[in-house]
Amino acid sequence: MASHVHYSEDPNPTSLPVSQTTTISPDVDLQLVRSRSHDDRHGDLSRPSHAFTNEARGVSKKGLVKLVSSLQPLREGLPELFKDPEKAEALNDLYLVTWLENDPEDPRNWSASWRWYITSVVALAVISVAFASAVITGDFEGIREDLHVGEVVTALSVSLMVCGFGLGPLIISPLSELYGRRPLWIIPSFLYVIFNIPCAVAPNIQTLLICRFFCGLFASGPLTLAGSTISDIWDNNERGFAIALFAAAPYGGAALGPLVGGFIGDHLGWRWIIWINMMFAGVVFVLCATVPETFAPVLLKQRARKLRHKTDRKDIVTEQEIFRVSFSQMLADTLIRPFGMLVTEPILLLMSLFISLIYGLLYAFFFSFPVVFGEDYGFSDSVTGLMFCSVFIGLSLALLITPYLEKTYLKTAREKGGLAEPEDRLIGAMIGAPFVPIALFIFGWTSPPTVLPGGANWVGPCSAGIPFGFGMVVIYFSANAYLIDAFPDYVASALAAKTVVRSGAGAAMPLFMVQMFHGLGNGWAASLLAFVSVAMIPIPFLFYRYGKQIRSKSKRATAI
Repeated sequence: MASHVHYSEDPNPTSLPVSQTTTISPDVDLQLVRSRSHDDRHGDLSRPSHAFTNEARGVSKKGLVKLVSSLQPLREGLPELFKDPEKAEALNDLYLVTWLENDPEDPRNWSASWRWYITSVVALAVISVAFASAVITGDFEGIREDLHVGEVVTALSVSLMVCGFGLGPLIISPLSELYGRRPLWIIPSFLYVIFNIPCAVAPNIQTLLICRFFCGLFASGPLTLAGSTISDIWDNNERGFAIALFAAAPYGGAALGPLVGGFIGDHLGWRWIIWINMMFAGVVFVLCATVPETFAPVLLKQRARKLRHKTDRKDIVTEQEIFRVSFSQMLADTLIRPFGMLVTEPILLLMSLFISLIYGLLYAFFFSFPVVFGEDYGFSDSVTGLMFCSVFIGLSLALLITPYLEKTYLKTAREKGGLAEPEDRLIGAMIGAPFVPIALFIFGWTSPPTVLPGGANWVGPCSAGIPFGFGMVVIYFSANAYLIDAFPDYVASALAAKTVVRSGAGAAMPLFMVQMFHGLGNGWAASLLAFVSVAMIPIPFLFYRYGKQIRSKSKRATAI
């Protein structure tokens, strides 16, 4: 059944329309007004992590509602203000700013072309930073010779940047809820561009590694904000393909890195790889500077400030202004709660491990492809990079199927009375899971010495990228949506936990992959990874069958 929020509008507004009383239904009235089906019972990255009202997504005919009547049990407990009777009584006189019906300033009412432009920019930004993490693999030999270091130390130039990807969101995410998305799109992106300079001119390995870490730290902005920004501008039933682009971007960008880096490294050297990456990052930074503020609470706070100035009234407020949450409190939630949830929430732990395996395997390919195609087939770095084209074929196939998965989910939701269960998101993960070990078995047992170099034999291991590219994107699209729907009140913490675990796997794989393929041989090294992937296949199937029972015993997962 639909949940209803009773909004009692301002009975005596100054310079505002006269009073009415209306009932706003998040999943019925909003659909009639906006031709959309927003439903607050679903997880939503656009909703603040400390929200006690439906302010960001609520609509009223006058743009002002009684604050107290707007409160919803969006999470356990109520703000500290309610523990003080006098302060609680004062809240009765306050009015909350909301969006108007068909409000042109609501990001979800902006023109489709403008929203698709924003979506394209944020997806490109994700591609850019993922590209940067792997592009340096295009000339590892040049780094080793120039800076006089070994293979493992050189691999740290990838691992430390990926570590930055994991740590940056823990700070950027809470800052974006306090100050909005736009400053966090601009400032970290600018710093990321700047830190490419010392990487390119590094006189020693220490400078290169330290600055690559800071590149990752600041480049994590797009990885943190892209999903939230897309959720800010697209409603629940509209964002299917937009989220699919976001799901594919970090994998497609990373796979693009060795392809481009190999050609640059062969002809210009590793320092020019970084200079050209900085140019790419600079262009993306300029585009990011055109992205407007999309976070509804910040936009409503700006509107409230204008209304107070225009009407000389002090009782017009927003939730952020009344129920202030300090950065330290938000930081504690971001740094402490995710790790607590990993220990106490089996859904979060196992799905994070599943996602991290896929992410780690992508970085494993960056180091195993040079072994197979560079050492065994004798290909140059540029030709070895071309082998990643197969991953793009698989990725493209995944982008074709993800809109169908979203339509299937929405159909299931309609059949269940408008609200599907989080487990209905797992169809994609169940489809994609077998493709990953299949890809690894193909890669390992069509490589030398099982299939010796010669003729077109390289097609065998190269073709492994197709099922892998397909599987990794479909799995991530599905698993990420499942976590958001399973933990609607703790989305930020759940995704922060997933990001840390995922980045840990991506950072670890480069450090031992070459040695593993040399020691075990191509066939058994790839098979070892495939066996781990096989062990992960049951995870989405088990949660599809038993997930609801597990959630019913959880303190933080939704019971719906």
